[in-house]
Amino acid sequence: MTTWIGFEYNTFSIMGRCLRTGMLGAAVTTTDISVGGRCTFAKAMVGATATQATTDPRLGPFALRLMELGYSAAGALQQIEASDPHIELRQLGLVDQDGNAAARTGGLNMSWAGHITGTNFVAMGNGLVGEGVVQAMASTFEETEPDHLEERLLRAMEAGQAAGGEARDATPYHSAGLLVYSSQSFPRVDLKVDEHATPLVELRRILELYKPSIKYFDARAADPVGAPALRKLPD
Repeated sequence: MTTWIGFEYNTFSIMGRCLRTGMLGAAVTTTDISVGGRCTFAKAMVGATATQATTDPRLGPFALRLMELGYSAAGALQQIEASDPHIELRQLGLVDQDGNAAARTGGLNMSWAGHITGTNFVAMGNGLVGEGVVQAMASTFEETEPDHLEERLLRAMEAGQAAGGEARDATPYHSAGLLVYSSQSFPRVDLKVDEHATPLVELRRILELYKPSIKYFDARAADPVGAPALRKLPD
């Protein structure tokens, strides 16, 4: 007999790849605390993934390792399905380095729960007001192709929030995260809001502050002398 477990957390996220640059990343928000450190994972030239609902943070690195070994997003997801006895409690999305996307929404996710996959992206969520949230995220991601990946991911999240977002506010904690890798082994963008009444608003504020320094931080490791000239250049 299957026992329903009462969930109290509501989450939506998007994973994406930039066709022009090969950048990979993910963005997420939830009613729980510290979502950016538990749910989203990415690696340069490998893939991006999110594990949410009844989150198992071990599945993120596992998915990246599988894709690094050559599994496609769908192939990696099949391996996770076969290995996880609690798969119906999970929601998983993966995008690989070639832009293939795969996702699974377990049958024990809190309604509304579901996902949309397309070339270079997965939009998904659980405990939402309806399918319109992930539809808005998917459409916005596809429509913003000229922008940098971090901007596209956050705009997609903002569109999901504007479409209604989470069905209820279940806890006093609210968090969000934005993670993007370019070609370096360290992230291009790794921003987190761990407790805030309006986490996506706060994440937008932080990203706008961070944007002028992205090129500088990216270049500084290899060129500490020349990098300062990049610090305040236009994005």
